[in-house]
Amino acid sequence: MRLSTKGRYAVMAMADLARRQGERSVALADIAQRQEISLSYLEQLFARLRRSGLVVSARGPGGGYRLARAAQDTNIADIVLAVDEPLHATRCGGAGGHKGCMASGEKCLTHDLWEEMGQQIHAYLASVSLADVVEGRLRARRTVAA
Repeated sequence: MRLSTKGRYAVMAMADLARRQGERSVALADIAQRQEISLSYLEQLFARLRRSGLVVSARGPGGGYRLARAAQDTNIADIVLAVDEPLHATRCGGAGGHKGCMASGEKCLTHDLWEEMGQQIHAYLASVSLADVVEGRLRARRTVAA
């Protein structure tokens, strides 16, 4: 699994945007200040998020970004995948019988373990909406599961 700073910061910024969904477009400079993320870094992330159809931009006075769809219709996996590499934990070329982990082209002994872990993480992130994060429903999930 590859969850880099890009993925974490993109989720933080999208949660900030979702929290202000009822307001007009939100300037990246405001998100950068509130979330303590470099503005230039956010600009790069939001270019990817826009290309992936997760945000829309408005230029000019009062311009900025808005969610392209409702927070409950945006899952965390979509955000991470928009800015990161696909979620996988193996060191080989990927799932589905591609080139293996070993120099010989075979899968390593623990390949299936890491592949399954990556799939579980992806499934979890796909099950969590941006609204779940913003509205604090993840704490409730943990309490129910415990």
